[in-house]
Amino acid sequence: MRVDVLTLFPPMVSVPLGQSMLGRAQSRGLLSLNVVDLRPFGVGRYQQVDDIPYGGGSGMVMRVDVVDAALASVRTPESRVLLMDPAGTPFTQAHARRLSACPHLIVLCGHYEGVDRRVRDHLVDEAVSIGDYVLTGGELAALVVIDAVVRLQPGVLGNPDSLAIESFGEGEGLLEGGCWTRPVSHRGWEVPEVLRSGHHAKVAAWRHAEALARTAAVRPDLLPRKPRDGG
Repeated sequence: MRVDVLTLFPPMVSVPLGQSMLGRAQSRGLLSLNVVDLRPFGVGRYQQVDDIPYGGGSGMVMRVDVVDAALASVRTPESRVLLMDPAGTPFTQAHARRLSACPHLIVLCGHYEGVDRRVRDHLVDEAVSIGDYVLTGGELAALVVIDAVVRLQPGVLGNPDSLAIESFGEGEGLLEGGCWTRPVSHRGWEVPEVLRSGHHAKVAAWRHAEALARTAAVRPDLLPRKPRDGG
């Protein structure tokens, strides 16, 4: 998979994505990551990338011509272009799975007050939000999306079966009930006996019950809705 990230602050993206599983994915050739600095596409002697908004308002707005030129430098016929935007479509695990099938993602990180609306209307395929809050820029949001998408690529995770049992995974969409490891006892806190029993059917049933209980307590909106009686 190829991912291009367009940003005014390349180290905010390149350094984290060079670590852990995504770093190993790059070294193994499973991920081709290219971080594009928007500044060289700026206008004039001072490489201006933003300007004051028409109609007034606080802050500065990233210029459409700058973004257009930067996108043209990396876009291909198979590219899908994402704009990180708090007003975009909420990002979910199902969304990540859809994007994981794309051979080439381009992720545009907004900054300052925002990005000229013509970018969203004409230059990107979709705007994506990771939550109902505002960040200082799109870089942190881009890291979340890229991590969630790339880890779904074949070979990136050491154990692909973990995709099926994790929260929001390929199963029922329930939260994971929890996990334990050694030591068996710590300060009187014990690993549940059933997990040490070696009885796979009992362990599976216990984990499912735990997932249901945790989901009901924390995210009841994820539970399947019971059909209403009557006509």
